[in-house]
Amino acid sequence: MITRRRTFLQENIIIAGQHTPGQPTASWQQQLSRAIRDPAVLCQRLGLSDQWLAGADAGHQLFEICVPEAYLARIPPNAPDDPLLRQVLPLGDETLTPPGYVTDPLEEADHQPVKGLIHKYANRVLLIASPACAINCRYCFRRHFPYSESSPSRSQWHAALDYLQADNTIQEAILSGGDPLAASDRQLAWLVEQLDSIVHLKRLRIHTRLPVVIPDRVDNALLDWLANTRLQKVVVLHINHPNEIDQAVVDACARLKQVGVTLLNQSVLLRGINDNVSTLAALSERLFDAGVLPYYLHVVDPVQGAAHFDVPDSEAKTLVNQLLEHLPGFLMPRLVREVPGRASKTPL
Repeated sequence: MITRRRTFLQENIIIAGQHTPGQPTASWQQQLSRAIRDPAVLCQRLGLSDQWLAGADAGHQLFEICVPEAYLARIPPNAPDDPLLRQVLPLGDETLTPPGYVTDPLEEADHQPVKGLIHKYANRVLLIASPACAINCRYCFRRHFPYSESSPSRSQWHAALDYLQADNTIQEAILSGGDPLAASDRQLAWLVEQLDSIVHLKRLRIHTRLPVVIPDRVDNALLDWLANTRLQKVVVLHINHPNEIDQAVVDACARLKQVGVTLLNQSVLLRGINDNVSTLAALSERLFDAGVLPYYLHVVDPVQGAAHFDVPDSEAKTLVNQLLEHLPGFLMPRLVREVPGRASKTPL
């Protein structure tokens, strides 16, 4: 098996970790370990005035920051309204608790038949493959998720795998988290090998932000196990603004496509970040240039701490109708909301 994988990589000349001048040369694990986790350091690095520090610290106490250097490099200094910074800089608004904003907005706690597995929709299940993320997005709907209670060790994965094995209506396994690619390749290769052995599974879907925030995560070890699964492979990226897509991200996407991965993107419609037609149109165009198809445009889930990002449904619908005038149909993301208890996401 190992020999075959190495041969595949050599034959297809997949080379991860090549860098242009100025890019970090550390491994993705080192880059993740060195991510900024102090709001004062983040403000200092970006030349932000002290007026932002109190709010940043207040939000950080509720949901810790995490910003890798590769992502920080795309944020200009002294630009507090930068759309990438707004996604990662805590604000005092996160301490507000307006009605309807809750800690489990999708009621996922009600859909965990076994540890580490969420089963809400027919034919597919979601596996919490890692509790960690490479970046802590301030609007994250799982910012209050009890990962310590829901992230199985390898020995505990067997209950989830037995659940999958026993239900032959399940065709798709979705690796999520946290970010599933924050787990080691050894752990992920083992898990995918177990999924491979479940004959009624057809697809492997991975929801991840790591190829965007640390593009070096798409290295040969990752490509190795992806190349060798019999399952159809779909990677759903999470990109909200065209400025997130630099050349390193484009190269990471190319490496994923080289091993047969279908690339999709889901975005969140965020006040002050991408809530205008020009940004959304540029995002779809930039995604397609990178070999990624727009998939979903989510309205903000009503998670406690993220109300200041909300765009009302009526405004969201108007934006999407205007976007139709600027994009071909295949570059139009579907505007959706996830409503607890419904059999699928709800188009708006």
